[in-house]
Amino acid sequence: MLDYQLYGLNAGGYHLTNLILHILSTLLLFWLFNRMTGMIWRCAFVAALFALHPLHVESVAWISERKDVLSAFFWMLTLCLYVHYTEKPVVKRYMLVLFSFACALMSKPMVVTLPLIMIFLDYWPLGRFESQRYKTNLILLQLKEKVPFFILSAVFSIMTIYAHHNRSIEHFPLFSRLANALVSFVTYIGKTFWPYDMAVYYPFPEQVQIWQVSGAILLIMLISVFVIITIRRLPYLFVGWMWYMTAILPVIGILQDMDQAMADRYHYLPSIGITIMLAWGIPLLFPNENRRKYFLFAATISFLIIMSVLTWEQCGYWKNSIKLSKHTLQATKNNFVAHKCLADALLTEGKNEEAIYHYNEAIRMYPDFANAYNNRGSAYFNQDNQISGCKDAKKACELGTCIILEAAKGRGLCH
Repeated sequence: MLDYQLYGLNAGGYHLTNLILHILSTLLLFWLFNRMTGMIWRCAFVAALFALHPLHVESVAWISERKDVLSAFFWMLTLCLYVHYTEKPVVKRYMLVLFSFACALMSKPMVVTLPLIMIFLDYWPLGRFESQRYKTNLILLQLKEKVPFFILSAVFSIMTIYAHHNRSIEHFPLFSRLANALVSFVTYIGKTFWPYDMAVYYPFPEQVQIWQVSGAILLIMLISVFVIITIRRLPYLFVGWMWYMTAILPVIGILQDMDQAMADRYHYLPSIGITIMLAWGIPLLFPNENRRKYFLFAATISFLIIMSVLTWEQCGYWKNSIKLSKHTLQATKNNFVAHKCLADALLTEGKNEEAIYHYNEAIRMYPDFANAYNNRGSAYFNQDNQISGCKDAKKACELGTCIILEAAKGRGLCH
């Protein structure tokens, strides 16, 4: 509403707001870790990769996905205020943290895991577990401090699960969702290092291969065991891994609310955990300080340049719906949603023949795609093909979408 008052229907203004929120989140992320650790270059790397990673283009470029950048801003603000509170635990500062967390929840329920992130940061780098004040009944005191946050998280979790408990859950058995979640969990990690075949929509696989599931389980177990074994000596690896696992859990797809396997936007906040592991873990591989300084500096700059180029290229695909949908079709297989979106965009431009082709492809892949029948009927009517148009309109109505049929009857085209 505020954007509309400022920009009217100028899309550039809405993009500018998203970009400003993304930049503010990046600055807050840098301030957060620099305040906690004082290691300016490692903190700069964490913030820079968050700012420039290609998988984050979707969250920033997609105007109606504003909740991603808005919730991220309040996520960062909440943690910054929390660090400010830990330096002087008074009620006023505590209430500011709670208020900011409530704003984050109202922006996007994905942030329900933030209280757990606070506990992990208490361990490292805040070191509150080692404080003299918290030696007695430490766990109880920590949980008591977080109780209001967990209550808010529980309320929003219940609301979200209830709102999203739709037909999509019925489409996929629990085993399929668990298998896809495990593979997606590892795929996000892979795309953190090399973001390939990025798409606005990833179709849910018809079948997840057993070797993929087994490999994902093995990798997750190996990393988890390693970070737990080294928790005292390398606490940042444990905290980074827990950040990633915790933040991605609400959107990993076990409670499926859409017919998709994964989404680039779900990488936005969880990726910070992987970056923490890189920023504090990689320097350990170079004992010699001089070699570490020069090699890591050159490698980091090169890596960020590559990420920036890929991000620039990915931004170009968001120029319009036709370009975005075509790129999605190139990056994925059997993507009936991308075919339908491309057809819708072509239909809007009056390219009825091309639109019909892509509607046909969408229906071939998903025979019960009501909206595809509905919109293909519109394309047929535009070509004065009333027989095919009425046939599609009636089929769409049988599947639960009667929009075009009602309009056609009103124009005397269908009986």
